[in-house]
Amino acid sequence: MAASFEREGNVGVVVIDHGDLNLYDPEMHRELGAAIEEAAASGVRALVLRAKGGVFTGGVDVHGFEGLSQQQGAELFEDLVRLVHMLEDMPLPVISCVHALCLTWGLELSLGADMVWAAEGAQFGLVERVVGLTPGAGGTQRIAERAGPARAREFVMSGGLYPAETFERWNVINRVLPAEDLLEKTMKFAHQLADGPTVAHAATKKIIRAQVEDGTRRADARIGEYAAALFETEDLQKAVKSFLADGPGKATFEGR
Repeated sequence: MAASFEREGNVGVVVIDHGDLNLYDPEMHRELGAAIEEAAASGVRALVLRAKGGVFTGGVDVHGFEGLSQQQGAELFEDLVRLVHMLEDMPLPVISCVHALCLTWGLELSLGADMVWAAEGAQFGLVERVVGLTPGAGGTQRIAERAGPARAREFVMSGGLYPAETFERWNVINRVLPAEDLLEKTMKFAHQLADGPTVAHAATKKIIRAQVEDGTRRADARIGEYAAALFETEDLQKAVKSFLADGPGKATFEGR
């Protein structure tokens, strides 16, 4: 399968596995979408996106671009962006675990995750310029969101390959780890998040999204809706009782 869903306790894993280069094509789109939907319905409390093989992805199978009309191109981009939105809208932490090479749609999809962890020496690129295109799955604007418009222009217009270390400095990705430790440490952190107050994590995602889309003051106005609602959750009520009885760090959370 080009993509599949696996589960390790409360952590779900969407695994990309589609030939040597993990290229995006219609099969990849169908199976990746199905895997993300399965993850969303599974009840997991954190999700990791990773790829098998020598690279995370070498990009898109450009055979599919030949002869496309504007309308067909728009439909292709809408389908891709929908996958990104599926990750962004998940009410749980999502981490993309990137190794080696991550081009075009793979980077754009990863930017839909809450965090991106990468291996030392990994390289990222939105290289659509080589076929006369600009990124169509939200990568440009999400790079601008994290690194600023000037760096987004440089990155996309140059079509260059940028190392993980540069992306970490630019605040595009979160951590750079030795390749041999990447998956283990990503999964360990995902389990820590899954064992935590995942309803609160979901509220955190909403507040940050509100700030990004509407600004700080409008995000402030949503606190009563997003954060204050947590007072009525089982997790908070039990955690407060645990804190008062036993001190901090003893509470367990169930995502309710």
